Amino acid sequence: MAEVTYERYEGPEAAGQLDAFLPAYEEVYADPPYCEGPSDVAEFIAHYRRQLDTRPGFRLVLARDAGEVVGLTYGYRLPADTGWWGNLLEPMPAEFARETGERTFAVIELAVRKPWRRRGIAAGLHALLLGGLAVERVTLTMRPEPEAAPAQSAYAAWGYRKVGESHPWPEAPVYDAMVLDLRAGSTPRGGVTPTPQARVRPAPRRRTPPERPRERHSP
Repeated sequence: MAEVTYERYEGPEAAGQLDAFLPAYEEVYADPPYCEGPSDVAEFIAHYRRQLDTRPGFRLVLARDAGEVVGLTYGYRLPADTGWWGNLLEPMPAEFARETGERTFAVIELAVRKPWRRRGIAAGLHALLLGGLAVERVTLTMRPEPEAAPAQSAYAAWGYRKVGESHPWPEAPVYDAMVLDLRAGSTPRGGVTPTPQARVRPAPRRRTPPERPRERHSP
């Protein structure tokens, strides 16, 4: 295997990368506990395009080995009218759930193909995704099943803590809702930061519709 390289795309630049990373996405999420089929992938494609068009601060990071996409992650800042925290089964205090559009970055997907796991690629993706963010905290949701144990261990090692359980839409499973504090005095542990080949272009500000998150993670 050649040296893995990382590229970051922001805003409109991420639109042109869907075809590049979709085979990796399909491969990762065909396995348990996700077991996604063609209809799930079609839903993901539509959801990705909606998020790209409407979510502030959208970022995508791809890991490549000899030009082949072997891992991916993306996310965005939660808008002020987000429903993210409203999806938790137990309500959070109002101050905790308050969003401004600049306070919290949400990691929506983080996945690495099986042959490239246990090489620090997930940590590299995560580090580049968060690099330079001017936010107080990062949030994500993850599956609690035993098959997701590698993801659970990775997020714990990087400093995430569980704040509740999330049920984002009626047909969805229940996820663990996680938060990583980035405020002064806290030291996130994101693994080894890669030397990225990063393309960065600011995204235009857009009005955002209410949140309906769709998050699954497989470092």
